[in-house]
Amino acid sequence: MKVAGADRVIVVVSPDNREAIKAVLGETVEYAVQEQADGTGGAVASCLQLLHGNTENMLVVGADTALVQLDSVNTLLETHSEAAASMAVLTAPSDGPSDLGRVVLSKGGKIIRIVEASEVEGNRDELSPLFNAGVYCFKYSWLERSIGKLRPRPSGELYLTDLAAIGSRAKAGVSPVLVGEMEEVIGINNRSQLAIAEAVIRDRIREQWMLAGVTMTDPGTVYIDADVTIGMDTTILPNTILSGTTSIGENCEIGPNSVIRDSAIGHNCRVTSSALEEATMEDHTDIGPFSHLRPGAYLESGVHIGNYVEIKESRFRSGAVMGHFGYAGDATIGARVNVGAGMITCNYDGKAKHRTVVEDDAFIGCDTMLVAPVTVGEGSITGAGAVVTKDIPPARLAVGVPATIKRNLK
Repeated sequence: MKVAGADRVIVVVSPDNREAIKAVLGETVEYAVQEQADGTGGAVASCLQLLHGNTENMLVVGADTALVQLDSVNTLLETHSEAAASMAVLTAPSDGPSDLGRVVLSKGGKIIRIVEASEVEGNRDELSPLFNAGVYCFKYSWLERSIGKLRPRPSGELYLTDLAAIGSRAKAGVSPVLVGEMEEVIGINNRSQLAIAEAVIRDRIREQWMLAGVTMTDPGTVYIDADVTIGMDTTILPNTILSGTTSIGENCEIGPNSVIRDSAIGHNCRVTSSALEEATMEDHTDIGPFSHLRPGAYLESGVHIGNYVEIKESRFRSGAVMGHFGYAGDATIGARVNVGAGMITCNYDGKAKHRTVVEDDAFIGCDTMLVAPVTVGEGSITGAGAVVTKDIPPARLAVGVPATIKRNLK
């Protein structure tokens, strides 16, 4: 709504759902509490108590109308202003049965009244081929005077749509405005409709990024959240999910079969059949297939992580390599370190986590166990199968179970 130029955005909530909705929207909007479930008319009336007449026009959008595009809203606002109408209604062409209401038009093309979906059968002869899309613009002064004329239906609810008939009888002018696309009027009243709406939104997001220079080889299998950002000339391969606040740089290849959440990936990176959660990959890094970066994993530029590797709360400095089969938790792996297959940082003693430090240019042999807290010094080497329980000074060779210093490498 703010994108459409609204000075204030008010969300109508009930006493029961107020806190849940506020937890999602926060303080970015104002809240009007509809104390009783007395329909859409009652919902709008609760907003008027906050406005106190300090506005010219009021845009009303149903919470179940999530797909309306900005262009359609702008057209509604412009038509409302140009026609000097008291009320303008967003409409869509009818193409068959629907749970949307229908409008009745005068010979001059103005709206005489709106017929609810439940009442369509008895009024088909006078119906126009237009649906009511559930988005309205009101002249505020007219709305404030007229909303008190609404009368409860048998259900006890006040229908906002009855204002169309009230305006027509008063010759106040009620204008229909067509939406740009039929998909914009899809309502969300059950899980099935929610799935349909989500599919539409995913299509829009994918199209946005493809038009911005991102390649998707099988777009229908790619899921991208609204807050994700992707750089030019990046390729997203099939069965990839990008969620949360994930950011991906330029010239990357992501996927196939990858899941990335709330992570930052730099330029010229590759993620193959792997999962990332709250992780960071700097430029020119790659991972996979079948590896997992857990929260706190950080790969500096030029790091290579191969297959079946899990990293958590650990930083790999520039040029470090961990090609296959291993776990690094609560660790710092220095620049240009080579980590052999099967290396594990034993970071948990049953009570607390401890850190492991492997300094620059060290070489960690296959199946090495690093029992934290422990440090492997700069340029040192561990032999295959070593169990390191004590710090290794720089430039030393350590082998055995437990590992002992065998040679000074200086």
